Amino acid sequence: MTKATEGIHHITAIVGHPQENVDFYAGVLGLRLVKQTVNFDDPGTYHLYFGDEGGKPGSIITFFPWTGARQGTVGDGQVGVTSYVVPKGALSFWEERLAKFNIPVTKIERFGEQSLQFDDPHGLHLEIVEREEGEKNTWEFGEVHKDVAIKGFGGATLLSARPKETVNLLKNVMGLIRVGEEGDFVRLKSSGEIGNVIDVKLTSVGRGQMGVGTVHHIAWRAKDEEDQLQWQKYVAKNGYQVTPVQDRNYFNAVYFREHGGILFEMATDPPGFAHDESYETMGSALMLPEQYEIHRDKIENVLLPFQVRKLD
Repeated sequence: MTKATEGIHHITAIVGHPQENVDFYAGVLGLRLVKQTVNFDDPGTYHLYFGDEGGKPGSIITFFPWTGARQGTVGDGQVGVTSYVVPKGALSFWEERLAKFNIPVTKIERFGEQSLQFDDPHGLHLEIVEREEGEKNTWEFGEVHKDVAIKGFGGATLLSARPKETVNLLKNVMGLIRVGEEGDFVRLKSSGEIGNVIDVKLTSVGRGQMGVGTVHHIAWRAKDEEDQLQWQKYVAKNGYQVTPVQDRNYFNAVYFREHGGILFEMATDPPGFAHDESYETMGSALMLPEQYEIHRDKIENVLLPFQVRKLD
């Protein structure tokens, strides 16, 4: 049996104050807050999801805001850079927008593409690149209109303690195609239109330490529950320890740590984010897993309040 994922399902990171997090990803980047819920293992912590208008797989970045937590160190065993993709011709808009909010930007070129690299308020490394692939995001917020809006992930740069083994996993197990090597990076590509370009850095940058400003894990797409069970068996057969299926309400998940130290997840595309609230109202209210609903008052008293607000 051979298998191939379409690409990234979501990326989950650790950040600081939730209002700063929401201001940046909604107010500056123009993403839609598609779900506010809590960490399944720590219901006193938000789990916030941002994406395109529909919260499609490949567009979702999720956050655990831990106010007062220690700053992490980006390094081996982590996603080093999370890449966003915008329509062709939109890069100048984003260069001006980031300057408007006094966000320092570095321009780079890799594999013939220009991109803007910058950090979010808590130190998470991001970049914006323009490509033809992928549907336009119809969500408009503030001055971010659909012709320039972030479509979803462009992909990610992976930092691995054993990069050759990480490349081997992506190519021979996950089904990505190796498309090139430039300088210190190998580029691989999946079949999806977004979340499909992965760069692996071939040299070590030193071990990463989990904390604010770091990615906790990267999740890859499984078409449905049946496909996920196939992935679970397939990954285990290839020498990785895979967890049992975890019900995450908006998708099912299995996890394994690849040999370079990065935590991988296989997440199902369905059921998505509109099954416990309407498409129109997604993200507007705190949604709790069923087991925590009886503790709603206590949980709401612990969580810091925030607002989704236009900053333009």
